[in-house]
Amino acid sequence: MKTIPTASADFWPLVRFIAPAYPAVNIFSGSRITPLGLINVATAANKFPGLRVEVIDENNYRGPRHGNGLPDHAALQRDRPAAIVGFYCGLTSTMDRVYDLARFYRGARAVNLAGGWHVHYCPEEALNNGIDVVAHGDGETVIGQILQALIEHGDLSAIQGISFLDQGGAVVTNQPPMLEIPDLDQLPYPDFSLIRHAGKIKTYPINITKGCLFGCEFRSVNGRLRWASARHVFNIVDWLVETRGAQSFFIVDDRLEADEKERSVEGGKCPRRENLLAFLRLVREKYGRRLRLTVQIRLKAAEDKELLEAMKSAGVRTVCVGYESPIAEDLNSMHKGLSSQKMIEWTLILRRYFWVHGMFIFGYPNNQPLALPVEEMVRRYKAFIRRARISSVQVLHPVPLVGTLLRVRLESEGRIFPRSIAPWSKYDGSYACFEPHGMKLEELQETPIKLMKWFYSSWSFWRIPFRTVAFPFHYLAFGWSHWHYGWLRDIVRYGGHRLLVRWQRRNNSREYVARLKAYLH
Repeated sequence: MKTIPTASADFWPLVRFIAPAYPAVNIFSGSRITPLGLINVATAANKFPGLRVEVIDENNYRGPRHGNGLPDHAALQRDRPAAIVGFYCGLTSTMDRVYDLARFYRGARAVNLAGGWHVHYCPEEALNNGIDVVAHGDGETVIGQILQALIEHGDLSAIQGISFLDQGGAVVTNQPPMLEIPDLDQLPYPDFSLIRHAGKIKTYPINITKGCLFGCEFRSVNGRLRWASARHVFNIVDWLVETRGAQSFFIVDDRLEADEKERSVEGGKCPRRENLLAFLRLVREKYGRRLRLTVQIRLKAAEDKELLEAMKSAGVRTVCVGYESPIAEDLNSMHKGLSSQKMIEWTLILRRYFWVHGMFIFGYPNNQPLALPVEEMVRRYKAFIRRARISSVQVLHPVPLVGTLLRVRLESEGRIFPRSIAPWSKYDGSYACFEPHGMKLEELQETPIKLMKWFYSSWSFWRIPFRTVAFPFHYLAFGWSHWHYGWLRDIVRYGGHRLLVRWQRRNNSREYVARLKAYLH
């Protein structure tokens, strides 16, 4: 059993938390938003006496690197050797990188910890790939137990809510109910100063809620719904503005608004909605619209005019909406319960207030007996995006993540490709990971990128100078907001075009499809 040196006057053990690098160029490229869960866990660990704590975000990193461009952890160990290493495992597509790093740190005699939805559902896989401890539930609660056992007792079996390997190599698993923080106000303010070797943080993640009440077939996130008080969340925002000069925030909740499922019997009011409105009111009263907030919401929030007005007045500029698909058969399989026409009506309302970023899934393996031709599916996607006037789009492949009902269904049908051909690094939404029905493999792989290229056209580059020259006339006729929206949209579209070109240069999707076809035949 691994043990950790006891803290002394000359030595405090270092705990290093790592956000692993995204695979190649993908939808997360360019993002410098360090996972909030990792920061919260590191902050909680930093309260533990006798330890030093740091965070390495491989996606926002300016320290020593290998020739392949990835961070050089051997150099980090020579400079500041870590005795305990914690890995963020919330994204399945980064797990191959996690396991590579875990094997390195195991060779360096560090104790490897892992937490996040992927390892929650696949603890044995993690324990057989260099991880010593898999935490279940809210890491902010679990980390204290793990550190105390490692440093004071050296006995992992004393920890509740973990999985581990015994000395004989057999997997031993404690599976009590997932440890959850009942009151999010108990969480300390996230300490972003723990991040080392990082560039400037432009957008700070915060959260108001944890958990989800909805049972979407393709989602792995679950847990009972909990939320922090309006005052606590506002104090975090206020503190980040004062101590770090923060101006831009991303509220990472899967969806910001509340719905009828959460309404209390007494008075028919929803406590979480009232709490959200109180938070927005606090932001508006102190900062007006000076801060820039990005949120994720459900389309149905368009019916709540009071909420939309409160969001706009508090500085919400962008809303991210999971449309998933405009096709009725797909929506039924996803348990969405929406109609395409209603989605358009709600989107046009949201567009009056915000920049609307639409997130789609193309080629969803619906369980309807009849499949539409790909040409018809593409036509419906384009028509929907045009009619809804969506500001920016993201079209991905369906990803059968571990812990989802979608993966269970596809596994029962024998349609998921083995990891020897479709490794976890392909689970970022850019690749086909299962055998399609009703379309060719090439169509499943190539159509999402074609839809993105249709939207993010290179023609946007030429519209930018045209709009700039036409500004005085456009401003007089339609006003500043109308001109600025069109100008910004063209810049975003051209930036998206450049990203797609980079992706196609670095990823040979034809070679990948050829491997999949060879496997099937």
